[in-house]
Amino acid sequence: MQIYARRMTDAPDPISAISPCTCLLLRKAARRVSQIYDHHLAPYGLTITQYALLSHLRTYDGIGIGGLASKLVMDPTTLTRNLRPLERQRLIIQVPDRNDKRNRNLHLTQVGRDALKTARPGWQAAQKEVDAALGQDDGPAMAGAIDRMLQRLAE
Repeated sequence: MQIYARRMTDAPDPISAISPCTCLLLRKAARRVSQIYDHHLAPYGLTITQYALLSHLRTYDGIGIGGLASKLVMDPTTLTRNLRPLERQRLIIQVPDRNDKRNRNLHLTQVGRDALKTARPGWQAAQKEVDAALGQDDGPAMAGAIDRMLQRLAE
């Protein structure tokens, strides 16, 4: 993978010295981390976005698109676009809501459960690589800071 190989040799840009833009720094970090997860999940035919969607549906079986979009801090239209390939692969199904037929509830299929289980070693390898890069002090500190930031920004 060209991008992944380049990541290993390029020195990081001191972007914080160029611009103290928190959004830019977070987006750059998110892209780099996503590349790592995508690399490890590619042999299983999934991206990190797809793996995360399947994981959420395992936990929140029957959730609606709006509810899932809210949990993922994602636009419902973008979520719907990301769900389509999973539905085509029969990893998920959408079922009309019993109380409001205009709404659709999302369910993980057995094929989806199997795909999630099969891809878990790829996710674990990516998690291990990112954890190692962050170190035992920075990883938990960063996770805590992001959790607090998300909570504060949602208020």
